[in-house]
Amino acid sequence: MKLKLKRPLAFFDLETTGTNIGVDRIVEISVIKLHPDGSEDVKTWRVHPGMPIPLESSLVHGIYDEHIKDEPEFKALGQAIAEFIGDSDLAGYNSNKFDIPMLMEEFLRAGVSFTLDDRHFVDVQNIFHQMEQRTLKAAYQFYCDKKIENAHSAEADTRATMEVLLAQIERYENMEWEDKKGNITVPVVGDVEALHKFTNLSKPVDFAGRMVYNEQGEETINFGKHKGKRVEDVLNAEPSYYSWMMQGDFPLYTKRKLEEIYTRWNAKKNADRQAKNAAQQPKPADQAHAPRPEAPKADYPKKEFHKPDHTKTQYPPKPFKKKDEPAQPVNDDMLAQLALKFKKG
Repeated sequence: MKLKLKRPLAFFDLETTGTNIGVDRIVEISVIKLHPDGSEDVKTWRVHPGMPIPLESSLVHGIYDEHIKDEPEFKALGQAIAEFIGDSDLAGYNSNKFDIPMLMEEFLRAGVSFTLDDRHFVDVQNIFHQMEQRTLKAAYQFYCDKKIENAHSAEADTRATMEVLLAQIERYENMEWEDKKGNITVPVVGDVEALHKFTNLSKPVDFAGRMVYNEQGEETINFGKHKGKRVEDVLNAEPSYYSWMMQGDFPLYTKRKLEEIYTRWNAKKNADRQAKNAAQQPKPADQAHAPRPEAPKADYPKKEFHKPDHTKTQYPPKPFKKKDEPAQPVNDDMLAQLALKFKKG
């Protein structure tokens, strides 16, 4: 074995519910522990993530909810996984950016003691990308066996790009390609529409990749806490998210596409509200039999009740005098009564 090891090197790979390290969970972990003497130890664990596995993720790795419904959660497996890896160095494909931070997140969440100190990390993808550079210069050399004259001038780079595409179509003619779902096609052909589909596999909505189309052709958020969720579902649950994105440091084209989605969502929401209100209104045939509403009662001011004050009532009451009754002439009895009234005591 040409690989010289001073201690075991643990190659590992994770299958997860998604790619958001802070939110998603591990559903499977496989570790091949390569020892200095060339021997190997291999272990694989299925893990219940404590959350549903999105269909988009299941279509990639083939693990569905029913496959892990009876499996233990990571907190029950974490200690055994840590002990199996031991003091090994770690290796993987894109492991520095994804697998290692995802694994550490699960260890920390489960309270398992596992340190990255004094370990070496080998990311095989980085070797591939650095040794087989993905620059226009490298592509021109690989496909056309030429060197770009006046490299980085606009016209020279543009012509090199055109020649690379023509060489790719010739090189990959009738060559089959298998996607993540196992579908086999011949994608590199002399047809622009077919090339468009093959070179936009992520199906971006806004080209910046902040929003992408899912398998059903629906716009989804492709970053942050709402990653993988339909944009319309996010607007329903958190309408203020629209304002946050529109006011944030996002590309203008991203904002334009978001505004289009928001306008469509808002129009649909208003239409649903109007339809609901219309459904609640009585039909004309029902109005003839509907009971007439009672006339509103007049709101007259209430009269205050005052208990009569009998102390101020005159007894006997003054006799009622008819308007048309003629005045009586003064007689002796009247004079006698007046004398008694004003008589000094």
